[in-house]
Amino acid sequence: QVQLVESGGGLVQAGGSLRLSCAASGRTFSRNAMGWFRQVPGKEREFVAAIRWYGGSTYYADSVKGRFTISTDNAKNTVYLQMNSLKAEDPAVYYCAARARYYSDYTSGFNYWGQGTQVTVSS
Repeated sequence: QVQLVESGGGLVQAGGSLRLSCAASGRTFSRNAMGWFRQVPGKEREFVAAIRWYGGSTYYADSVKGRFTISTDNAKNTVYLQMNSLKAEDPAVYYCAARARYYSDYTSGFNYWGQGTQVTVSS
């Protein structure tokens, strides 16, 4: 069993920054990639960013490119999402995700999920 626990969400003013963290624990698995997704009520969960665990290559949704940065601390089994210049369209529940298998597509195949952390942006 793999557990993913997010932290770092909260309320921030538009233009501000937050850093989300996701700590992975549980049984060891060959981790191919980790990612962040977000969801607002009434909408489907959408991809935000992903990073390959080994090699560190990254991929971002167009809506966050240049503002968000995904990174890992392999020693701590933790993935981060640094969110800068937060906008009114960014509030959502942010979910951490992981996958063990390789996919050429950065956005697919995630089968382990955290419980989510709320991000709220005030104008």
